[in-house]
Amino acid sequence: MSSDHQTLALLLFSAFIAVTLAITTWVSRNRHGSAEEFYAGGRLFSPMENGFAIAGDYMSAASFLGISGLIALFGYDGMLYSVGFLVAWLVVLLLVAELVRNCGRFTLADVVAARMSERPVRIAAGTSSVTVSVLYLVAQMVGAGSLVSLLLGGNSGASQVFAVIGVGALMVVYVTLGGMRATTWIQIVKAVLLMAGAITLTVLVLVRFHGNFNLLLNTAADRSGHGVKFLSPGLKYGGDWTARFDFISLGLALVLGTAGLPHILSRFYTVPTARAARRSVVWSIGLIGAFYLMTIVLGFGAAALVGSDAVRKSNAAGNTAVPLLAMDLGGGAGSTGGTVLFAVVAAIAFATILAVVAGITLASSASVAHDLYASLKRRHAKQHSEVAVARVAAAGIGAVAIALGLLAKDMNVAFLVGLAFAVAASANLPVLLYSLFWRNFTTRGAVWSVYGGLVPAIVLVLLSPVVSGSPESLFPGMDFQFFPLQNPGLVSIPLGFLAGWLGTVTSAEPADAARHAETEVRSLTGAGAV
Repeated sequence: MSSDHQTLALLLFSAFIAVTLAITTWVSRNRHGSAEEFYAGGRLFSPMENGFAIAGDYMSAASFLGISGLIALFGYDGMLYSVGFLVAWLVVLLLVAELVRNCGRFTLADVVAARMSERPVRIAAGTSSVTVSVLYLVAQMVGAGSLVSLLLGGNSGASQVFAVIGVGALMVVYVTLGGMRATTWIQIVKAVLLMAGAITLTVLVLVRFHGNFNLLLNTAADRSGHGVKFLSPGLKYGGDWTARFDFISLGLALVLGTAGLPHILSRFYTVPTARAARRSVVWSIGLIGAFYLMTIVLGFGAAALVGSDAVRKSNAAGNTAVPLLAMDLGGGAGSTGGTVLFAVVAAIAFATILAVVAGITLASSASVAHDLYASLKRRHAKQHSEVAVARVAAAGIGAVAIALGLLAKDMNVAFLVGLAFAVAASANLPVLLYSLFWRNFTTRGAVWSVYGGLVPAIVLVLLSPVVSGSPESLFPGMDFQFFPLQNPGLVSIPLGFLAGWLGTVTSAEPADAARHAETEVRSLTGAGAV
């Protein structure tokens, strides 16, 4: 990479970081220090603002870098990620958004604990939320490493380490100083930048092919090395039964996982009413839908203009397809236009990562402080404020995410997010739906539902080809693989629902009918909601 690329992109990186740090500093001077301010931004955001922030939270490195890279490498099969991520929002809109806003205050555990024994439910839900958040953070760290590595020297291990540690440090600063209000404004700025960048690249790709999408697809197929198979199902998820079941498992995880993501659920608490939460989702669906349609053009554009082999050579997982496409659209390597467009896109992708990791870190630190700390602290021990504990938790979570991000640095970010979605759909979604819609659901059922989805999902990932047994594994030199699928959702999601049902029907203590009735009225009408 030329020094011009490096200098310009680093200047743009620095400009975005300076702006976001200024926002964080300004917000930190005008905050009240309350839990509501830190966790929910005072519930003062409008539906449009929150919709942009949700879109900014959701359109992560997995979307901008990972999905486009998978499409550039695998064509039709890579495009399935775009479809899954988008369809998932219908589940959120129809089943979750308004009810969660009415029932909770800050976290997923608030919704479940509203009609259960609080301590065991909060510990279970808090543990699950932190686990999902850390897995999601790892994907963002890997995206940052791939991006900065491309900028500073190809596959330099030192640059990847620098990027991961730098992103981890910045996300801790954003969360500890600014809380939800600063995080939200960072996500809004990032969403505007990302949409502008995606629109620009999409228009340039279509102009290059004179608006002929069919020509774009045919050229991509020719340069992919796979011919017409590139445009047909089965290149990645075809063949034997294992690949086909892996596809089904991935689809379930993507469609059901969004409704269980802690950092998405926490966004519904930043608006004043349930109606505003529902309208936020409508805004976000419009933005996200347009964006994922553009990722399809960008992915096939990278295959057609850069070539699948060149993308794979730059990064085996395909994470650098969009920056390479930008360079080609601007005039190629060494040209002024290529340098400028590459630098702008790299800076936008870096902004994307910073904004998303801030949102995830805030949600996970809230779970640690509001759910785990509040439930586990001893009655006569010295009391610390939840906000202080959340700030310390943000640093600890950042350290864990950095370590795991360095370990998984060679994996595709969209694939890693798919694992996080599988865990969220297995552990969080069953207990959330049961709590909202099943009158007889009990505390034992809630605890069993969380652990009955969480533990199998984690164990199956550890025993899958993701961790060992193949050249692309985390530990390619080891082989303790027993589970053949890369995504555990097909097995772990049904287990989460089954465990919740089994725990409920075997409970000695019946469900509290009065508390359920109160929760039902509040969830449906908003009466008594915070």
